[in-house]
Amino acid sequence: MKITIIGTGYVGLVTGACLAEVGNEVFCLDIDPDKIEQLNAGHISMHEPGLLDLVARNHAAGRLTFSTDVAAAVAHGDIQFIAVGTPPDEDGSADLQYVLAAARNIGAHMNGFRVIVNKSTVPVGTADKVRDVIRAEIAQRGSDVAFSVVSNPEFLKEGAAVEDFMRPDRIVIGCDNRPEDEKARTMMRKLYAPFNRNRERTFWMDVRSAEFTKYAANAMLATRISFMNELANLADKVGADIEAVRHGIGSDPRIGYSFLYAGCGYGGSCFPKDVRALEKTALEHHQELLILPAVEAVNRRQKQVLGKKVIRRFGKDLSGRHFAVWGLAFKPNTNDMREAPSRVLLQQLISAGATVAVYDPVAMPEAERAISADFAAKPAAHARVRFDHSAMDTLRDADALIIVTEWKTFRSPNLDQMKTLLKSPIIFDGRNLFEPAVMADAGIEYHGIGRSSPAF
Repeated sequence: MKITIIGTGYVGLVTGACLAEVGNEVFCLDIDPDKIEQLNAGHISMHEPGLLDLVARNHAAGRLTFSTDVAAAVAHGDIQFIAVGTPPDEDGSADLQYVLAAARNIGAHMNGFRVIVNKSTVPVGTADKVRDVIRAEIAQRGSDVAFSVVSNPEFLKEGAAVEDFMRPDRIVIGCDNRPEDEKARTMMRKLYAPFNRNRERTFWMDVRSAEFTKYAANAMLATRISFMNELANLADKVGADIEAVRHGIGSDPRIGYSFLYAGCGYGGSCFPKDVRALEKTALEHHQELLILPAVEAVNRRQKQVLGKKVIRRFGKDLSGRHFAVWGLAFKPNTNDMREAPSRVLLQQLISAGATVAVYDPVAMPEAERAISADFAAKPAAHARVRFDHSAMDTLRDADALIIVTEWKTFRSPNLDQMKTLLKSPIIFDGRNLFEPAVMADAGIEYHGIGRSSPAF
C-alpha cells in the first residue's frame, strides 16, 4: 500500500519505518529541511533501539522516502497519517496548530479519495476539526473529493517503540459510520493485517472513543505511578518496604505488577502533557476531575524527593559538597530529557550550593542542551555541573552517588571500586535498583524510595 506520514518525529518515524518494513511504500513528509537532509543521510536525532537500522534498511530498499514536498506527499499516499506534535499550550490544552496545518495541506492538494488518520495524540473532537478544515479547503478549490477521517492513536513506549509497533498488544482504530468510512475501514484492515496474523489485535470503535482511549490509557498509567510513589513516601514514615508491598499487591491479578515501581517521578513527552490535556478537556465540558490533579501534584512533589533526602542527610547548605548523578534521561533506552526528574534534582542541588558530576549512557548531548537551557539565566550555576564520560568518573571525590534513571548498566556496579572512589560510601537510589541488605553488607549507607529511609 502507499502510505504518507506527515511528521518525522518520534511517532511518525517509528510508524513510517515499521510500515515500510512489512512492504508498504512509505513517504515521510516534514517541513524541516535540515531534519529531512539528516534522514536522507542516514542520521536520526532520537535514541530508540532498533530504529536506526530499520530506517536505513528500508530507505536503502526504496520503501521509505523522506521529503519536504507537500504536494508529492499528498499525491503519494492513499492513507495519510498525521503524526505531528501536539505540545501543551499555556493553559495545558493540546496545541492543535500543527495537526490542523497538516489537514489544510491535505485538503489543498488531494485529488482523489484519501483516508486521513490522526496518529497524533489529540483531544476528543479533533477528528471533527480535521474534517471541517479539509472540507473547507476542498470547497475553496471548487472540488468534490471524498475522504474519511480515522483515529488510530499510538501506544508506543519510548525505549521499546519498534517492538511495540511490530508486535502490538492492541491496535485501536476509531471509524464512524458515514458511507465513505466503510471504505476507510477496509483499507485500515488491510494495512494492519500483517500485525494481526498471530491473533486479532484490532479494537474497532467510534472516532471519539478512540481519541479518548489514548488519554485514558496514559492517565491510568500515570495514576498507578503516582499512587505507588505516595505509598512509598508513607512506607518510609512507617518503616515498611515498598518493594515487599509491590510484590504483595502485584500478585493479585486484578492489580498486576506493571507500573507499580516506586521512584522519583515520571517525565517524558506523554504522561505529563496528556494528563494536563485531559484535565483541560474536562474543564471545557464543565466536568470536575478529582483524581488527575492529585496525580499531577504527587508527581511534582515526587521529583523533589531525592533532593530533599540529600538535604536531610547533608544539611540545607550544600556549599563545598560534591555529588555524582547517574542517569539523566527520563527513562532508560531513550535520550529524551523532557520533564526528566534529573532536571529538578540538579536545580535543587545547585541552588543549595553543591557541585555535581553527571553521566548518562545515551542522553549526554541532549542533557547538555536541556541543562544549559535550565541554567541559561545563571551561567555561574551551570558551571557547577560537570559532564563526565563514564559512570565511575563521576564518583571521584563525591560525597554521595544519586541514581535517577534505571539503566541496566547501573545495576551491577563494582561496589568496592565505588567505595574507593566516593569520598563517603553513600547512595541515594531514586529507582530502587539495589537491595538495602546488600548495601548494608557492603558497608554502604543506602537511601531508597519507600525502603524505610526518611521521606517527605
